[in-house]
Amino acid sequence: MDGVVHFQMPYDNKARMAKFYETTFGWHTHFLGPEMGEYVLATTTESGTDGRPNHPGAINGGFYKNPPERQHTSIVISVSDISESMRKVNASGGRMLSEPTEIPGVGKFATFQDPEGNFVGLIQYTTHRQAIP
Repeated sequence: MDGVVHFQMPYDNKARMAKFYETTFGWHTHFLGPEMGEYVLATTTESGTDGRPNHPGAINGGFYKNPPERQHTSIVISVSDISESMRKVNASGGRMLSEPTEIPGVGKFATFQDPEGNFVGLIQYTTHRQAIP
């Protein structure tokens, strides 16, 4: 089975996007510039010198300048406290789209829209989960 190893989402305003993800989730961003199409790398987890995540199942990703045909990408972010994360989403310029829903045997799930218009999920697992090799 192929696993998720990267994500990409569009942005309209890269500074606003970077500030949102850095402030809300503690991610790091790196702007690549015009020679790379204004792509923005996003580091979401500790990585080795080769740039690969140190933790199985964790991914890094990037953001690209929003094309005229507007694309939407959805990912799910694992959080330890969904209520606190929802507060941070709203405080950082995002907009919650749903209240947490209990997924039996899994945890609580909610969706939000970031300042760039991307739809993203939050999940607070009932118990600690590890990636399946």
